[in-house]
Amino acid sequence: MDRRSFLRKGALGGAAAAAGSALAAPAIAQETPTVTWRLTSSFPKSLDTIYGAAETMANYVKGMTDGKFNIQVFAAGEIVPGLQAMDSVSNGTVEACHTASYYYWGKDPTFAFATAVPFGLNARMQNAWFYYGGGNDLMNEFYANYGITAFPCGNTGAQMGGWFRKEINTVEDLKGVKMRIGGFGGKVMEKLGVVPQQIAGGDIYPSLEKGTIDATEWVGPYDDEKLGFYKVAPYYYYPGWWEGGACLHAMFNKNAYEQLPEAYKVALQAATQAANSDMMASYDAKNPTALKTLLAQGTQLRPFSQEILDACFKAAQEVYNEIGSSNAQFKKVHDHIFAYRNDAYGWWQLSEFNYDYFMMRQQAAGNLKL
Repeated sequence: MDRRSFLRKGALGGAAAAAGSALAAPAIAQETPTVTWRLTSSFPKSLDTIYGAAETMANYVKGMTDGKFNIQVFAAGEIVPGLQAMDSVSNGTVEACHTASYYYWGKDPTFAFATAVPFGLNARMQNAWFYYGGGNDLMNEFYANYGITAFPCGNTGAQMGGWFRKEINTVEDLKGVKMRIGGFGGKVMEKLGVVPQQIAGGDIYPSLEKGTIDATEWVGPYDDEKLGFYKVAPYYYYPGWWEGGACLHAMFNKNAYEQLPEAYKVALQAATQAANSDMMASYDAKNPTALKTLLAQGTQLRPFSQEILDACFKAAQEVYNEIGSSNAQFKKVHDHIFAYRNDAYGWWQLSEFNYDYFMMRQQAAGNLKL
């Protein structure tokens, strides 16, 4: 082939390629449309870790779609009150929300399983159940009744048992205590004489300060310090047996989600999983320092007594049985997740627990200091 023939053919090939690119561009554009969603959070901006998980997710989605898919994040109260976030997604007011599923357990107790239930799973077990144990499919089957698709988007880890104005040493001491406690835990506490209150995060401190409530639980040292509970309720109890690994969710209007290009759906799933991991790591990094600060400010750490824990465990089983006897969907999820719980703790006691227990003894003996 002579040089001129090669150049002619090369030029024709280049023109054809350019024409092909011009023809392909509209098709690509159609596959990656510009989409803007609004997401309402159940949390105030001041709680940067728990609120921030939604922003983390939104930033990942934007990056993975070259800025074509934008999710605008709004704090609780900017569009709807924090405890109405899911309703606003269900009715199509907004396309998405970031919330705790158990806030809506009054509509159906089944909602609670997606966040945390008394004496349930720890954070890693939650992830295993959602991602590999069929939990996410099971919950989305339930959420479909409300026009929602959801994915885990953050975890707090095991929470603290809350702040009390007075010491709580026996079950008798719980009677008559007005306590802000979210979700399923309140129903169990009610059996022991506690008067549960469901109050959004930003409204807890004023209620505690005014004496409208006698106690409150929220998350753990980092958030609790920010909210200032130690100033009006000095006794800080542990563990938060109703939230062994509280999972937050990004919820999406089902119709809006299903209309997305497949690539955007994948971006959402990947971004929620990344935010889920990021939030847990953030709390694990921040809580130890925050706890030291709280103790320096006079916080009194107290464990729930064995009597109280045993009574709460018994009350929880009663509540599960009562609800399960009349709610088939609840019983279906209950039996599924707790069958996994039994096997998971069988493994955990051999591996994680024994390792952690040994290391905690070394820490208590001062052997981990540099």
